[in-house]
Amino acid sequence: MLKRIALAASLALALAACQDDNLARGSTRHLAPIPPATMALMSNKGMSKDDPILIRAYKKESELEVWKRGSNGKYALLKTYPICRWSGQLGPKTREGDRQVPEGFYTVTPAQMNPNSSYYLSFDTGYPNAYDRSLGRNGGDIMVHGSCSSRGCFAMTDQNIAEIYAIAREAFASGQRAFQFQSFPFRMTAENLAKHRLDPNIAFWKNLKEGFDTFEVTKEEVPVAVANGRYHFNADPEVASAVAQKRAQDEQKVAELAAKGVKPIKLVYHDGDTHESFRTALANASGVTDSKLGYVSRTEGIASGPQQIALDDSGRERIETPPAALAFASMREEPAEVVRPTAAASAPASEATPFYTKMFGNVADLFSASPQPATETVQVAPATAPAASPAKAPARPQKRVQAATDVKVAQARN
Repeated sequence: MLKRIALAASLALALAACQDDNLARGSTRHLAPIPPATMALMSNKGMSKDDPILIRAYKKESELEVWKRGSNGKYALLKTYPICRWSGQLGPKTREGDRQVPEGFYTVTPAQMNPNSSYYLSFDTGYPNAYDRSLGRNGGDIMVHGSCSSRGCFAMTDQNIAEIYAIAREAFASGQRAFQFQSFPFRMTAENLAKHRLDPNIAFWKNLKEGFDTFEVTKEEVPVAVANGRYHFNADPEVASAVAQKRAQDEQKVAELAAKGVKPIKLVYHDGDTHESFRTALANASGVTDSKLGYVSRTEGIASGPQQIALDDSGRERIETPPAALAFASMREEPAEVVRPTAAASAPASEATPFYTKMFGNVADLFSASPQPATETVQVAPATAPAASPAKAPARPQKRVQAATDVKVAQARN
């Protein structure tokens, strides 16, 4: 009976996915302090628990970063957390139920923090934002939460979400009204852009990169506006110039990488991915619940990661030449020396081996004078050259050979 109840609870959690139903009311887990090790890390970096935060997430690398703003007004990286599970493919979320994790720039307020989450703790990312709504995208309840199950969310494990939640809670308690949540398909490096340059989402990703680069240049929260189906990030001429310069440098690197042979690819996920540090544990997870990771969903395909598909110059899947065809294509058409047995040597064993050899086995001294098979060395012309007609070998006198054989047989019998 208990097993049935546990199974029913697991199935209900799977169906609910990222929809937080406040199943943990009365819990005090949201009051847990920031771990001592993280507090020490802040101190070493000249940060305080009261400083404002900013979060950046990367799907392909399965990592989430927490940044803190210093006294100089610039953000610096505090800590990088591995993502235990995200779902779907690279690319934006467009509709309810597509299992996609959103990509874009979102805002998280204190009202979006959920201390009673059915996934230990969580906060709502703010999807859909003004950009998503301008394109008619729908859906909601897209969370960063505990456990290791995702249907459009970032699942961080209970331990990591407790720490991230505590850091955000302290920032809000010290006066931060909202923090920016930036979600990307991958780190916006020239290498990643070169590999994904023919993806159907590349125009959208380049638009996201403008915001990514703005933060890289300023290390300040990125101002976001939406117009004509695009994100617009900064009106400051000096910042815009620096961002344009960085974009030009990165585009030059992308062109150089393509010229050096970096092929365009597409990554196809079974259903999202996990950070490398979790891969073995998830692949070996038994049942639906793990003692350390919590509820674990859809482990199929996690062990091997995504399938990498090579694309041709038009963005279509490239047809690879089979290895056998490559082997034949690489054969050199040159004359080769081969050893060809003579007519006597190539005769069937029943004809080439006299009966007395079969009868007496290895009595070598009796038959040491037996003739040995001869060989001829010939030149084989290339396959493309016309074959020469071989000259006929002169017929051998059969009677003399037979007479010599008869003499030896008679001697052996005596």
